[in-house]
Amino acid sequence: MSERLSSGDPHLDAVLGGGLPANGINMLIGLPGTGKTILAQQYVFTNATPARPALYLATVSEPFDKILRYGQKLAFFDREAVGRSVFYEDLGTVLNEGGLAAVIEQVSTLIKERRPGIIVIDSFKALSAYAAGAEFRSFLHDLARHLSVFPASSLWVGEYGEDEIAAAPEFAVADAIIALSTTRAAERETRSLRILKLRGSGFAPGSHAYRVTENGLDVFPRLADPVDITGYALDTARQSSGVAALDAMLADGYWQGASTLCAGPSGSGKTLMGLHFVFNGVHRGEPGVLATLQEHPTQLARIVDGFGWSLDEEGVELMYRSPVNVYIDEWVYDLLAAVERTGARRVLIDSLTDLQLASPDEIRFREYMYSLVQRFSRQGVGLFMTSELPDLFQVTRLSQFGVSHLSDNVVLLQYVRDESTVRRALTVLKTRASRHEPEIREFRIAPEGITLGEPFVGAPAFD
Repeated sequence: MSERLSSGDPHLDAVLGGGLPANGINMLIGLPGTGKTILAQQYVFTNATPARPALYLATVSEPFDKILRYGQKLAFFDREAVGRSVFYEDLGTVLNEGGLAAVIEQVSTLIKERRPGIIVIDSFKALSAYAAGAEFRSFLHDLARHLSVFPASSLWVGEYGEDEIAAAPEFAVADAIIALSTTRAAERETRSLRILKLRGSGFAPGSHAYRVTENGLDVFPRLADPVDITGYALDTARQSSGVAALDAMLADGYWQGASTLCAGPSGSGKTLMGLHFVFNGVHRGEPGVLATLQEHPTQLARIVDGFGWSLDEEGVELMYRSPVNVYIDEWVYDLLAAVERTGARRVLIDSLTDLQLASPDEIRFREYMYSLVQRFSRQGVGLFMTSELPDLFQVTRLSQFGVSHLSDNVVLLQYVRDESTVRRALTVLKTRASRHEPEIREFRIAPEGITLGEPFVGAPAFD
């Protein structure tokens, strides 16, 4: 296997098929503020050693002292490495005084002097202003020749848009192109990374979300598992819903590893139904994860305390994220990590409505949900998802997110008018590979939790 250049972020390395192929010319492109310089320095401090140091060459775009000043705020920036295994050099003066020919000469001298393992030129795009056409192409040829004399990985950083790739000659020279971008939808901004070119290597296609943190770029690979037709063992055990009467309607509960969608209007009891499922498992020795975007931990604690449960019980993992600033990409990896860390056998996602609003598009949301459902099924982890319906009394559609067909079970909660009162009704609409009772039954929320009544006699007034 060929040698790879690590970014220091295992998720980004995974997107790149193990890292950038070593000793190639790699371009980091994106508009200002997308994190190109941070990623370049991340590569530098991850890979530089005294024997194979890093050479960071600043041109005329970003001031040399500014790169250093802001770089020192990053957690990976090692002051002791500067001057020992990381060397910063300013090409601006040489470029202004002698043009591109002087840059070639200076780069050649520094390579011979430092014998680097990694070379960064930031900003590379700024160099194109000093020549055009055939002259700039000749410069690219000479620079590539000098860089190949001593094996080193090169990172050319530039404020390019993706529309410039076809016209700018430097992209033809590059072995890899990593594009960083920021998109805005309403008041929400999302950063995404794409691999546009990776010569001689496979990579994960599509857009991958990332955050810029004090640790550098934290990448969340697009979760879009391919269809896997290989067989896997299905547990024949059942998981109780936590409501005895509902278990009877479900032929003794859900299959182990099944996914359940519980849909209903606001206040109908969706969250409580999910809590029954998780705490029933916890009391049977099956750890559970409460992944909520609905209730603040303080509010949720008051709810569960009212039914005799506690968030502090052994086997309960609370994963609360605010829906205001959640990345679905980051959220799903946090959830997978929580399940792996705790050995969880049951998971509550409350709610899909909030999660979908955090997704940049419907297709991506469905990709994530398909992958999540399939992964938990193979692991034998029971998944309970809530979804809010806009209709209080007459349900016109079950799910606007395309999740109901992915779910093994679908439970519908709704309100029923009864003269001067409003009653709650529960119906099991679907159970995959299992029988169920399709009755419409009244349910009540009591201090001991959810209790089911007898089936409605006659046609209840839903409208």
